[in-house]
Amino acid sequence: MNKPVSATSLQPSDRLDSQSPDIDALLSRIAEGAGQRERERILPFAEVDLIRKARLGALRLPVDVGGAGASIRTLFELVIRLGAADANVAHILRNHFSVVERLVRRPRDEQHRQWQKAVTDGAIIGLAATELDTPKVGNVTPNTTLTADGDDYLLNGTKYYSTGTLYSDYVLVRAADTAGANAAVLIPVKREGIELIDDWDGLGQRLTATGTTHFRNVRVKRQEVVFDAPDAGYGIPYSNTFAQLFLTAINAGIARAVLQDATELVRSRKRTFYYAPSETPVDDPLLQQTVGQIASGAFAAETVVLAAAEALDAATDAFDAGDANAVDAAHKAALLSAKAKIVADELAIRSGSLLFDVGGASATKKATNFDRHWRNARTLASHNPNNFKARSIGQYEISGTPLPAKGFF
Repeated sequence: MNKPVSATSLQPSDRLDSQSPDIDALLSRIAEGAGQRERERILPFAEVDLIRKARLGALRLPVDVGGAGASIRTLFELVIRLGAADANVAHILRNHFSVVERLVRRPRDEQHRQWQKAVTDGAIIGLAATELDTPKVGNVTPNTTLTADGDDYLLNGTKYYSTGTLYSDYVLVRAADTAGANAAVLIPVKREGIELIDDWDGLGQRLTATGTTHFRNVRVKRQEVVFDAPDAGYGIPYSNTFAQLFLTAINAGIARAVLQDATELVRSRKRTFYYAPSETPVDDPLLQQTVGQIASGAFAAETVVLAAAEALDAATDAFDAGDANAVDAAHKAALLSAKAKIVADELAIRSGSLLFDVGGASATKKATNFDRHWRNARTLASHNPNNFKARSIGQYEISGTPLPAKGFF
């Protein structure tokens, strides 16, 4: 039996290398039945609750407030491992950690400190940002509205792609006031007027509850609203880079999961192919070669993600210190993250396909659910398509044109 996971799994960054026994136990429990959960559509409420009880969501918060003080690189090492254990659970946490970076890690006032305290106590944060009826491509002004009502606001609108919110305690909502000023609203998910619908029907990442959220006259306190500014929230240049790299890290985790399944599959096989060069699958040079390709892809995917994470650490430190070159550092992190996505996505998708070269026709049985790796990697890669990333990278390399500071970068 795996050892229980408790708050002791949260350690200062100088002792947390993402390999601690408590972290190992947590990831092992999350990995148990991951394939079955997705095959039978068992939503991972229990697994997310383990994360909540372990206070894993406070990894990036300072030690003096009850967090672990972990670096971004350390966090992404853990995201890769979590993606290998269960890509759905890793994806559920993406918006939580993104909101923590924007609004919670460095509180500005008492409301921000309350949010920080909630996270250190284990609260999980979801997101409701995207709308299907945005009238113009690239439009950044939400149709979800904040209307003044006395000293507070009323929030109205409908969001889609609300990944993780069904499992969360709070939700960050992108909205605009009557003057068109964009804002982030952070409120409890159980507040009256909020309806969460699990209607996500994608071919992959099926358990992330990436569905619809309705807001109908939801009362919002003025202090729960953070308007965009050059030094706050979504107004910071390249503020989306962290969230982009998080998805790439999950794909690196999927590549690692494929390697694990591929090696176990070869070891467990009793029969081999008709023209196989060896009677024993483990001694078959062709199977060995395929597993070697999968292993190399997993290594490469992880390496580029962690290189980009180190650049993001440097950019975050520069911004925190008020460095005059902070925007340049943020651009470098965005550039490396975009390059990492192109590499890691391709390797994860390719690995998901190579797994069937290792297992043959029997590996395609529904009971194995091995196809989830390819489906999940393909779905994650479809977030913010690679051709847009590659085009912007090429523009920069040829002409020095900076990457866009908002949106997909």
